[in-house]
Amino acid sequence: MSRILVTGGAGFIGSHLVDALLERGHEVLSLDNYFTGSKDNLLQHLDNPRFEMVRHDVVEPILLEVDQVYNLACPASPVHYQYNPVKTVKTNVLGTLNMLGLAKRVEARILQASTSEVYGDPQVHPQTEDYWGNVNPIGLRSCYDEGKRLAETLMMDYHRSNEVEVRIVRIFNTYGPRMAIDDGRVVSNFAVQALKGEPITIYGDGRQTRSFCYVSDLVAGLIAMMESENFTGPVNLGNPDEFTMLELAQQVLDLTGSDSRIVHQDLPPDDPTRRRPDITLARQKLGWSPAVKLASGLAPTVDYFRSVLQSK
Repeated sequence: MSRILVTGGAGFIGSHLVDALLERGHEVLSLDNYFTGSKDNLLQHLDNPRFEMVRHDVVEPILLEVDQVYNLACPASPVHYQYNPVKTVKTNVLGTLNMLGLAKRVEARILQASTSEVYGDPQVHPQTEDYWGNVNPIGLRSCYDEGKRLAETLMMDYHRSNEVEVRIVRIFNTYGPRMAIDDGRVVSNFAVQALKGEPITIYGDGRQTRSFCYVSDLVAGLIAMMESENFTGPVNLGNPDEFTMLELAQQVLDLTGSDSRIVHQDLPPDDPTRRRPDITLARQKLGWSPAVKLASGLAPTVDYFRSVLQSK
């Protein structure tokens, strides 16, 4: 049994990771400032003696004794990370520095949740880990894109200079229950708009693509990477099935039975036109590949949003 720190533990992905680690019998400490995370995501564990919940911002140092660190703390949707871009950079840079300092001091293994956004608007398709990306360093998204790229830099520098055991995963679009209703990402946008009977907003012509990984698949990949030996990564974690925005909208409409119409708006600056992971490395090194198809994962996700809307 390990003592494991999850930063961003009250968030969408973080809370599902906490669930899985507790199920495996570990002691889990969740660290969150609740900017985008919610205590509601963790209430089911409050009576568990192996679980602890701490309000803390990773931008500030903290002294803890742990065996592993999953560094997931950072707003992950454009709406939230552009709300306070300087704070987003600080979370990615100072937060990662603080967690690396902690890992170095207690000799813990640390996993950095990086992102497919490090590839920017990619000119290579699908994206492999050796692609350096096409990122606008001064754009509206750069607080997140470049923040995550620098977090990867820090991880590798601590690994090379201080022999810290690091793991880097690049997470592609992930969806499932507990996504924030005001998340601003495409799955939550489409589901909430359809359930409310509002027009479904598609930016651009709708032919831009994304891949969608169900949260349980992603969590399995995170744990497999943390438990891997002699492999720092980075490694792509995502579902290689590629869908256009129009295809996703139609699936949501079919699932909800909504008569919402589709409306088009201008594409935001630097919005990637294609995004799909090459997961060859994850298959080879981790024995990992996603099992949940989009149609199967959308049903519980839509049910979750329906229950949230009904409780308001």
